[in-house]
Amino acid sequence: MFEGQPKGLFALALANTGERFGYYTMLAVFALFLRANYGLSPAMAGTIYSAFLMLVYFFPLIGGMMADKFGFGKMVTTGIIIMFAGYLLLSVPLGGDSLALIVMLGALLLIGFGTGLFKGNLQVMVGDLYNDPQYKDKRDSGFSIFYMAINIGALFAPTAAIKIKEYAETSLGYSSNDAYHFSFAVACASLILSIAIYYIFRSTFRHTEGGTKKDAKTADAVPVEELSKEETKQRIVALCLVFAVVIFFWMAFHQNGLSLTYFADEFTAQSAEGLQAMCFNVWNLVAVIFIVYALFSLFQSKTGKAKAASATVILISLAFLCMSYDADGSITVSAPIFQQFNPFYVVALTPVSMAIFGSLAAKGKEPSAPRKIAYGMIVAAVAYALMAFASFGLPMPQTEMGADGNPVAVHVADVTPNLLITVYLVLTFGELLLSPMGISFVSKVAPPKYKGMMMGGWFVATAIGNQLVVVGGLLWGAVPLWVCWSVFLGVCLVAAVFMFAMMKRLEKVC
Repeated sequence: MFEGQPKGLFALALANTGERFGYYTMLAVFALFLRANYGLSPAMAGTIYSAFLMLVYFFPLIGGMMADKFGFGKMVTTGIIIMFAGYLLLSVPLGGDSLALIVMLGALLLIGFGTGLFKGNLQVMVGDLYNDPQYKDKRDSGFSIFYMAINIGALFAPTAAIKIKEYAETSLGYSSNDAYHFSFAVACASLILSIAIYYIFRSTFRHTEGGTKKDAKTADAVPVEELSKEETKQRIVALCLVFAVVIFFWMAFHQNGLSLTYFADEFTAQSAEGLQAMCFNVWNLVAVIFIVYALFSLFQSKTGKAKAASATVILISLAFLCMSYDADGSITVSAPIFQQFNPFYVVALTPVSMAIFGSLAAKGKEPSAPRKIAYGMIVAAVAYALMAFASFGLPMPQTEMGADGNPVAVHVADVTPNLLITVYLVLTFGELLLSPMGISFVSKVAPPKYKGMMMGGWFVATAIGNQLVVVGGLLWGAVPLWVCWSVFLGVCLVAAVFMFAMMKRLEKVC
């Protein structure tokens, strides 16, 4: 899995892991913070939440255009500095008045712009590592590893957000609303770690930073491919068709931080016990990940010593899980914790996904990247079909006035947590088919002169999808729950049909 990859991949992946850990720590509690701290309705909180996600994924277009001119490395560094300023501003507890709201919105703007300079350009650099002919066949697997690293950071984020908030409340004596800001401060520390990793291991990927004449003349540089105007046009059109489809995937997928979190907060049982309780401990999930990877190593290792080491890891992890089991123990389940399941599944299932597609590739039967994206849309539709089916008969969301005069969501049902755990599993299958393959497709097909802009285009499509996330907030409490989920089911199916209709044109440029 990891063999034969360029060294720069691991450095760039780890730098991204730190940044994503901070981002998802903040995002895990952000929608709930907006409602609790400012007394916002679900729709208004959803509007701000989706607008922020839109900015985070729109600004990479500007960042890509700037990088095409000034260099990817410079934009990555500048982006981290701007993000740090935004998270630092968001970390200051200013209360819930109008001034605090304005400061918060300013912080979101800084975070969005900084992420735009950092995120897309870092991924272009990853793609450029594979311009070297010796790594050409490793591009898809490289992006799967890179995507897995992102989710390692995201895996620990919900637990970190909840634990640091609880610590601020119980040990430091901060109010519930002010304690949220300590979760946001985690992002500042994670960015320091990211920039440190970036510069310590810079020598492994410096030839991909671009931006100077000297870089273009280095021995490591790969000649730029020249395309005809017609081929350039074909590639751009194909990319735009893919961008149009993924809009609807992200619209549905990023309900994890909005309507699916509302569902976890208001309709899902707030306690768990036995085996189910073990799922909510992030260290148990880490143990499962170790078992998965050790199993792959056990069967793929060529020496007895390596097999013995893998078997030892499996036994230690199983022992840890056995000691963690408490048949009579019950734990409290907080709504944000459900967001750890998606990154857990990504990390645990990436080697499974790579093994399946590797086997298909060896037989000459691996689906093309566009076809994988279409399958991903169908899988996402299945996830929302499950939500719609399970929501039949559930009451409408309800609110009541709290002691501070602000509306407070009421917990009205105790649906088993297994529903959301399963839905996140299905959504993750769709994500693994669509997201890393889509990024790989862009890096491969984008005309060399427009790589930054085209990667930015991928993020603009994501931005539009994220802006449409607001639909979940607008539907929440306005229609029956099964209707809400059916909307996302429908758009995913329509997008899949469109993708299959355009398949010949898309596969032509692969």
